[in-house]
Amino acid sequence: MDILQLNAMALDARIAQEVDGNPALEALPTEDEMVQASSAEAPEDDRPEGERAMTVEEGGASEFERLDNLVREYDWIDDDAEYYGKRSRARGMEEGDGKLEAMANTAARPIGLQEHLLNQWSLTEVEEPLRTIGAAIIENLDESGRLTMGLADVPTEIDPPPPNEQLEQALREVQQLDPPGIGACSLQECLLLQLAALPGDNGLERRLLTEQFDNLQRNRLPLIAKALDADVEEIKAAIEVISHLSLSPGTDVAQRQLPAVVPDVIVEYDADGDRYDVRLTRSNTRELRISPEFRRMLERSRDDKHAREFIKQKIESANAIIDAIRFRRDRLLDVAKAVVESQRGFLDRGDEHLKVLRMSDLAKRFGCDPSTISRTVDEKYMQTPRGIYPLRQFFTGGAED
Repeated sequence: MDILQLNAMALDARIAQEVDGNPALEALPTEDEMVQASSAEAPEDDRPEGERAMTVEEGGASEFERLDNLVREYDWIDDDAEYYGKRSRARGMEEGDGKLEAMANTAARPIGLQEHLLNQWSLTEVEEPLRTIGAAIIENLDESGRLTMGLADVPTEIDPPPPNEQLEQALREVQQLDPPGIGACSLQECLLLQLAALPGDNGLERRLLTEQFDNLQRNRLPLIAKALDADVEEIKAAIEVISHLSLSPGTDVAQRQLPAVVPDVIVEYDADGDRYDVRLTRSNTRELRISPEFRRMLERSRDDKHAREFIKQKIESANAIIDAIRFRRDRLLDVAKAVVESQRGFLDRGDEHLKVLRMSDLAKRFGCDPSTISRTVDEKYMQTPRGIYPLRQFFTGGAED
């Protein structure tokens, strides 16, 4: 379970840690490493024949046999269509994954307030015309996240204009979005919305904002304490809570930076077959094995009980890690394929076609606990033709057809 919930970058670090700490464990080279090794050997062929022959004699034929065996040993990786696709596409995938790694080291652009809210709004279960009204409200919020125009003045392009009850209901729905305080029509309402999102009753803080807002802005503590029949120290404690609320939640969103991520899954559209192909990125398909030398050491240690126990322990530990990583790889690919199958409408037409997909449904399908599905998608990202999305996002919101 620990291995299952690691994302691509964390998995690379864990593999390196396991290989360094267990001499029985060996990581197979990636395609990049194999290409680099081949490139490093290529100039040798340009040397005079006598010089090349001398190198063979000095190094021995075994070194060349080892390199030949190395190539043969990894031929099956290129042919594994499940994880790498066809051989003819291997280099293109390698270059594409390299671009992903470069992207991960590039600062992400700041996300805009409207984009942040509309992404959430597309996942909120509301019917028309509330969906259209809510989107219009979001588009007309100022940079602080407030609605400074009258609600009736929001251009909805709905004919005839919606009644006040629908406008107010849509606004209440928008005010449930993240961050708290969005969609307020005043500073006072903005603070009250944030206060309502905090745990606990916060009754004194709420009375401060609703009954003594003017005095609060003027810091008239004795007047406030008398009006609310409270001690000045109690008022100060309540003010301390209010002081941690944001005066401009919309600006806070605009200043956020999206974390640099490396996708674990890549989804590509195949126009010839009119389908979406799913594959794991290179970090998720790196193979491990038991070191052949360590296996030989086990054979040679038949008469040394202590050495045999040590070697056996290391091999069993390596086997456990190998099994866990392969289980993670298989489960991640299965879940990703199920997501793509369920969310074909989203991939074809966009956010409004995102369907309900429950982890419990996939758990039944794969015969596992929902917590296993949760760990599988936790902190994993999927690159699609529409952008990079957290896998967990596909398990929220939407509407059944």
